[in-house]
Amino acid sequence: MKREHVLPDPADTHALGEALAALARPGDLLVLVGPLGAGKTALTQGIGAGLGVREPVTSPTFVIARVHRGGRIPLVHVDAYRLGGHADVDDLDLDASTDESVTVVEWGQGLVEQLADEHLEVRLDRRDDDVRTALLVPHGPGWAARLDGG
Repeated sequence: MKREHVLPDPADTHALGEALAALARPGDLLVLVGPLGAGKTALTQGIGAGLGVREPVTSPTFVIARVHRGGRIPLVHVDAYRLGGHADVDDLDLDASTDESVTVVEWGQGLVEQLADEHLEVRLDRRDDDVRTALLVPHGPGWAARLDGG
């Protein structure tokens, strides 16, 4: 899979999420980085669709975390925007569900990487022409191999 993506519309962002879901395994951690409106929730919706989640995947901004079951692998969707630090992450007890789930964390850079031995960082951005971009940055050999087709 390419590491850099140009995403002209939300359907492209959704499709990238579905492609990432096809590579996903239980225990995976994806950390989504980017400004407001960059497509973090749209990407997560695509991941949910690719995992077979039937219920709507919406931003968990006010509930902090949602668990979606019923798909190939459970999806834990976290919005870390309002978390103050590592203690708040620990209070969520996310590591209790990370082994059997795909955990996607919006705004989690610098807060959640310790939840897994390796993770995929997805850097999303929104250009001036309203086109989104995504850069996939693997942290660890497992994600690097999967992205490279191994």
